[in-house]
Amino acid sequence: MHDFATKVLWVYIILLLAGGLIGFYKAKSKVSLIMSAVFAAVLVLAILPGVFQPAFGRNLVNVILALLLVVFAIRLAKTKKFMPSGLMIVLTIAALALRNIFTN
Repeated sequence: MHDFATKVLWVYIILLLAGGLIGFYKAKSKVSLIMSAVFAAVLVLAILPGVFQPAFGRNLVNVILALLLVVFAIRLAKTKKFMPSGLMIVLTIAALALRNIFTN
């Protein structure tokens, strides 16, 4: 089942990067593009075998996803618009839950 948890995270990483690109093209937000790329890169490093100890990598993923939840919640509260922050909250919760259910 660990393979499923990794696939879930890869899908999340792709969606995170896609969101950053959309934010850049629609709103000219360089911050959106840069932050999505940075968070995606850290998540990729955390799941690549041999980069970190497995337990540290799992914990790092959980911390990054929790941090992203906070960031998206702040943005949702600020804009009061479901898209894109509300959708990313839902996707982040799903990724966090599925990874932790299927990793253990």
